Amino acid sequence: MLQTSDGLIVRRLAGAVGAEVFGVDLSRDLDDATIAALRAIWLEHGVIFFREQDLPPGRFLALARRFGQVIEYPFLRGLDDYPEIIPVVKLEHERTNFGGVWHSDTAYLDVPPMATMLIAREIPPQGGDTLFAGGYAAYAALSDGMKRMLEGLRAVNSSARADVSKTREDRLRENARSDARKEYAASHPVVRTHPETGRRALYVNRAHTQNFEGMTEEESAPLLSYLFMHQERPEFTCRFRWAPGSLAFWDNRCALHNPINDYHGYRRVMHRITLAGDPPR
Repeated sequence: MLQTSDGLIVRRLAGAVGAEVFGVDLSRDLDDATIAALRAIWLEHGVIFFREQDLPPGRFLALARRFGQVIEYPFLRGLDDYPEIIPVVKLEHERTNFGGVWHSDTAYLDVPPMATMLIAREIPPQGGDTLFAGGYAAYAALSDGMKRMLEGLRAVNSSARADVSKTREDRLRENARSDARKEYAASHPVVRTHPETGRRALYVNRAHTQNFEGMTEEESAPLLSYLFMHQERPEFTCRFRWAPGSLAFWDNRCALHNPINDYHGYRRVMHRITLAGDPPR
């Protein structure tokens, strides 16, 4: 279904999360009204996608700054001339992809990022899609009893969990930051209230969430396992197929993502920018 907003064309990709936006050239100097319209669409859908955008690094960075403060990734160096832009790469000989597990970006920081922008530079001939999941829908579908149980719970998120650490190994060998700590950890609410929409979202993720605050990992595991499986249910997700020049812009406060690792033997190169957020409440 198509809908229009201030001259923009919006096509929902799924029931719970995600929409493609047409009718805008992001390489141009967009006026404040267009930026505000795009932000409203983004807040409504959790992740929005654009096609055939000509955004070399300088223009990509300028666009990101219209939506927020750009921050650097704690583990890897960025591009030489644009350190805020992180190359997300899987090479032909590699078997593990970067970030290849359901997650919200750097949830192990005290102040996780508000948003991520990812643009495709080189794409395999098939595969390499990304899945997204909506935290609003996942929370809304919980029973009233489960919502009461989760109220007030906090969870510890760590950068050192095995699954996500493994997805960094290839890149760290050649592109690690010299100032990176061995581990980052932070405690956040299990249910987060979005600071702009006021909506509530389930805010745990398989890659980073380790245990409930005040409980052991063993005690936490059964409920966390249920929550992970629940939030990844197909009806809460959408799937995006990339092409060179495709751009995804997602809200880390209410959406998860998972890049699919199904293109062994081919190169995939993306550029990523993250935007500063606020302490989860």
